Amino acid sequence: MALELMSSAPTDFDFVIGDWVVRHRRLKERLANCNEWVEFDGEMSTQKILGGFGNLEDNVLRLNDEVFRAIALRSYDQNTKKWSIWWLDGRLPSQIDVPVVGEFIDGVGTFFANDTFEEIPIIVRFIWRQIDQNLLQWDQAFSADAGNTWETNWTMEFRRQR
Repeated sequence: MALELMSSAPTDFDFVIGDWVVRHRRLKERLANCNEWVEFDGEMSTQKILGGFGNLEDNVLRLNDEVFRAIALRSYDQNTKKWSIWWLDGRLPSQIDVPVVGEFIDGVGTFFANDTFEEIPIIVRFIWRQIDQNLLQWDQAFSADAGNTWETNWTMEFRRQR
Protein backbone atom coordinates (compact mmCIF):
# COMPACT_ATOMS: atom_id res chain seq x y z
CA MET A 1 0.00 0.00 0.00
CA ALA A 2 1.44 3.36 -1.02
CA LEU A 3 1.05 6.02 1.65
CA GLU A 4 0.05 9.58 0.83
CA LEU A 5 2.83 11.95 -0.27
CA MET A 6 3.09 15.41 1.23
CA SER A 7 2.52 18.31 -1.17
CA SER A 8 5.60 20.11 0.21
CA ALA A 9 7.93 17.16 -0.53
CA PRO A 10 11.00 17.90 -2.67
CA THR A 11 11.12 16.59 -6.24
CA ASP A 12 14.92 16.48 -6.74
CA PHE A 13 15.14 12.67 -6.77
CA ASP A 14 11.83 11.98 -8.54
CA PHE A 15 13.78 10.93 -11.63
CA VAL A 16 15.08 7.77 -9.87
CA ILE A 17 11.64 6.49 -8.90
CA GLY A 18 10.83 3.26 -10.71
CA ASP A 19 12.60 0.15 -11.95
CA TRP A 20 15.96 0.20 -13.70
CA VAL A 21 18.55 -2.06 -15.34
CA VAL A 22 22.03 -1.02 -14.24
CA ARG A 23 25.45 -1.29 -15.90
CA HIS A 24 28.23 -0.94 -13.30
CA ARG A 25 31.88 -0.06 -13.96
CA ARG A 26 34.18 -0.18 -10.95
CA LEU A 27 37.94 0.17 -10.70
CA LYS A 28 39.56 -3.14 -9.84
CA GLU A 29 41.66 -1.36 -7.18
CA ARG A 30 40.94 2.00 -5.59
CA LEU A 31 43.51 4.69 -4.80
CA ALA A 32 46.22 2.51 -6.37
CA ASN A 33 46.73 4.22 -9.76
CA CYS A 34 44.70 1.41 -11.30
CA ASN A 35 43.17 1.84 -14.76
CA GLU A 36 41.52 -1.59 -14.98
CA TRP A 37 37.73 -1.53 -14.81
CA VAL A 38 35.43 -4.38 -13.82
CA GLU A 39 32.02 -4.28 -15.47
CA PHE A 40 28.90 -6.01 -14.20
CA ASP A 41 25.11 -5.79 -14.33
CA GLY A 42 22.41 -5.19 -11.82
CA GLU A 43 18.91 -3.94 -11.19
CA MET A 44 17.51 -1.12 -9.08
CA SER A 45 14.02 -0.31 -7.87
CA THR A 46 13.29 2.93 -6.01
CA GLN A 47 10.19 4.15 -4.22
CA LYS A 48 9.31 7.25 -2.23
CA ILE A 49 9.13 7.08 1.56
CA LEU A 50 8.71 9.59 4.40
CA GLY A 51 5.81 11.26 2.60
CA GLY A 52 8.15 12.10 -0.30
CA PHE A 53 10.94 13.49 1.89
CA GLY A 54 12.96 10.33 1.24
CA ASN A 55 13.31 7.33 -0.98
CA LEU A 56 14.54 3.78 -0.70
CA GLU A 57 16.57 2.17 -3.46
CA ASP A 58 16.76 -1.64 -3.54
CA ASN A 59 19.60 -3.12 -5.61
CA VAL A 60 20.68 -6.45 -7.03
CA LEU A 61 24.35 -6.54 -8.09
CA ARG A 62 25.84 -9.37 -10.15
CA LEU A 63 29.61 -9.16 -9.68
CA ASN A 64 31.48 -12.07 -11.25
CA ASP A 65 29.74 -15.21 -9.96
CA GLU A 66 28.37 -13.43 -6.88
CA VAL A 67 24.89 -11.95 -6.59
CA PHE A 68 24.31 -9.62 -3.66
CA ARG A 69 21.85 -7.03 -2.47
CA ALA A 70 22.30 -3.47 -1.27
CA ILE A 71 20.13 -0.47 -0.47
CA ALA A 72 20.49 3.27 -0.63
CA LEU A 73 18.42 5.29 1.80
CA ARG A 74 17.91 8.98 1.03
CA SER A 75 16.30 11.66 3.18
CA TYR A 76 15.77 15.38 2.73
CA ASP A 77 16.33 17.94 5.49
CA GLN A 78 13.88 20.83 5.08
CA ASN A 79 16.02 23.11 7.27
CA THR A 80 19.30 22.74 5.37
CA LYS A 81 17.70 21.97 1.96
CA LYS A 82 20.16 19.09 1.62
CA TRP A 83 19.85 15.38 1.01
CA SER A 84 21.67 12.63 2.92
CA ILE A 85 22.39 9.26 1.29
CA TRP A 86 23.35 6.10 3.18
CA TRP A 87 24.53 2.82 1.57
CA LEU A 88 24.06 -0.60 3.12
CA ASP A 89 25.73 -3.60 1.46
CA GLY A 90 23.85 -6.83 2.20
CA ARG A 91 27.17 -8.67 2.56
CA LEU A 92 27.96 -6.45 5.58
CA PRO A 93 24.50 -6.18 7.18
CA SER A 94 25.66 -4.50 10.39
CA GLN A 95 27.72 -1.76 8.69
CA ILE A 96 26.05 1.25 7.07
CA ASP A 97 28.28 3.74 5.26
CA VAL A 98 28.81 7.32 6.39
CA PRO A 99 26.16 9.42 4.63
CA VAL A 100 27.09 11.65 1.72
CA VAL A 101 25.30 15.00 2.00
CA GLY A 102 24.52 17.47 -0.74
CA GLU A 103 22.07 19.09 -3.08
CA PHE A 104 20.97 19.52 -6.66
CA ILE A 105 22.10 22.56 -8.64
CA ASP A 106 20.92 22.92 -12.24
CA GLY A 107 19.70 19.32 -12.21
CA VAL A 108 22.99 17.78 -11.04
CA GLY A 109 23.17 16.30 -7.54
CA THR A 110 26.56 16.49 -5.82
CA PHE A 111 27.11 14.87 -2.42
CA PHE A 112 30.17 14.61 -0.13
CA ALA A 113 31.31 12.75 2.99
CA ASN A 114 34.49 12.51 5.03
CA ASP A 115 35.37 8.84 5.42
CA THR A 116 38.29 6.43 5.37
CA PHE A 117 39.37 3.83 2.84
CA GLU A 118 41.83 1.19 4.02
CA GLU A 119 42.71 3.51 6.94
CA ILE A 120 43.36 6.47 4.58
CA PRO A 121 41.27 9.60 5.27
CA ILE A 122 39.28 10.42 2.15
CA ILE A 123 36.47 12.58 0.85
CA VAL A 124 33.79 10.64 -1.00
CA ARG A 125 31.84 12.34 -3.78
CA PHE A 126 28.65 11.12 -5.48
CA ILE A 127 27.28 12.81 -8.60
CA TRP A 128 23.76 12.08 -9.89
CA ARG A 129 22.62 13.15 -13.39
CA GLN A 130 19.45 12.53 -15.33
CA ILE A 131 20.32 12.26 -19.03
CA ASP A 132 16.68 11.82 -20.05
CA GLN A 133 13.61 10.21 -18.50
CA ASN A 134 14.89 6.74 -19.34
CA LEU A 135 18.65 7.17 -18.72
CA LEU A 136 20.49 8.14 -15.51
CA GLN A 137 24.16 8.31 -14.53
CA TRP A 138 25.84 8.11 -11.15
CA ASP A 139 29.51 8.19 -10.26
CA GLN A 140 31.57 7.89 -7.12
CA ALA A 141 35.00 9.43 -6.64
CA PHE A 142 37.52 9.47 -3.80
CA SER A 143 39.98 12.21 -2.90
CA ALA A 144 42.90 11.45 -0.59
CA ASP A 145 44.24 15.02 -0.80
CA ALA A 146 41.38 17.12 0.63
CA GLY A 147 39.60 17.47 -2.71
CA ASN A 148 42.52 18.69 -4.81
CA THR A 149 42.35 15.61 -7.06
CA TRP A 150 39.65 12.98 -7.54
CA GLU A 151 39.70 9.36 -8.61
CA THR A 152 36.41 8.26 -10.12
CA ASN A 153 36.22 4.62 -9.11
CA TRP A 154 32.63 3.52 -9.72
CA THR A 155 30.09 4.53 -12.35
CA MET A 156 26.57 3.33 -13.01
CA GLU A 157 24.34 3.78 -16.02
CA PHE A 158 20.63 3.20 -15.38
CA ARG A 159 18.14 2.35 -18.13
CA ARG A 160 14.46 2.38 -17.23
CA GLN A 161 12.77 -1.02 -17.41
CA ARG A 162 9.76 -1.04 -19.67
